[in-house]
Amino acid sequence: MPFRLLNSRMVEAKLVPGQRLFSQRGAMLAYKGDVSFTPSITGGQGGVMGMIGRRVANEATPLMTVEGAGTVMFGHGGHHVHVIELSGETLYVEADRLLAFDGSLQQGTMFMGSQGGVMGMVRGQVTGQGLFTTTLKGHGAVAVMAHGGFIELPITPRRPVHVDPQAYVAHRGEVRNKLSAALGWREMVGRGSGEAFQLELSGSGTVYVQASEEKL
Repeated sequence: MPFRLLNSRMVEAKLVPGQRLFSQRGAMLAYKGDVSFTPSITGGQGGVMGMIGRRVANEATPLMTVEGAGTVMFGHGGHHVHVIELSGETLYVEADRLLAFDGSLQQGTMFMGSQGGVMGMVRGQVTGQGLFTTTLKGHGAVAVMAHGGFIELPITPRRPVHVDPQAYVAHRGEVRNKLSAALGWREMVGRGSGEAFQLELSGSGTVYVQASEEKL
């Protein structure tokens, strides 16, 4: 399902009968046509077991199912919006960053400790994003939100990208991530650069970075 950016803070989706998408509840700004909005009791894909998994992982965010025939415009909180097209890859993104996504995408959760071991778990605590993250896999589009706009940084083999954990939004592709620490005596006495932790992403793919260190 295609999403089209109307401006930096609004996205439009065109629905045809038989298609559906998920969006954050309350994110509909306007619509045309015969479109229905239903609270998603399971919070997206995967049925009841998927819902239980997301709640255990603290990756459950209130979603609604959008179906029908027409055009729907989405936005939320005045946040910047970016559309990511997936062609069989997996997108790793925090649940509260999701504005809307194609209902055909396979939704799941991933334990952060499975990438980066203990430092993966530390990363969750440092960033305040918890120990799990949401995954979306398949062919389709995802509209994500961030503070202050996005940039896309390509990740290529032997050329890892280092990102401030607070500015990290999402990544896709065959990418491994780990938290690296540069703690010295200056950090210990509060005279460091403020960049003691960085998120290192390596492999092949893309990382999405916002122009702010604020959470949504």
